[in-house]
Amino acid sequence: MLRYQADTAADAATAWALLARPDRWSDWAPHVRGAWGLGEPEVREGARGAARLLGVVPVPARITAVEEGRSWTWDVGGILMDHVVEPLERGAVVAVQLRAPAPVEALLARTYGPVVALLVRRLARVAERPSAGR
Repeated sequence: MLRYQADTAADAATAWALLARPDRWSDWAPHVRGAWGLGEPEVREGARGAARLLGVVPVPARITAVEEGRSWTWDVGGILMDHVVEPLERGAVVAVQLRAPAPVEALLARTYGPVVALLVRRLARVAERPSAGR
């Protein structure tokens, strides 16, 4: 499993809203230009749909698990991605974990992993903005 995480001064509820609501994903992941079928207003376990990348490419996904306020997982082409919020005494940890067969994980660590690390740090910063709790 690959894990990318960042601390945020924002409370866990604010970070969760950014992470679990498809209509908020572009706030911190600018390459995501929409999603459908994954849950409304938050992701829903068992939902099947897609995220639109770069305004053009639909990426099919299935939400496999949701622990309200804490984590959700989707399966994208056989890669499981856990989206996690861990409350701290002050603030929270936001994380994305990638799970796949070892050869795929090794490839992800070199290619997509650095992008995920950047996005998680961006999520932590966006969560701290006054408008993030909307």
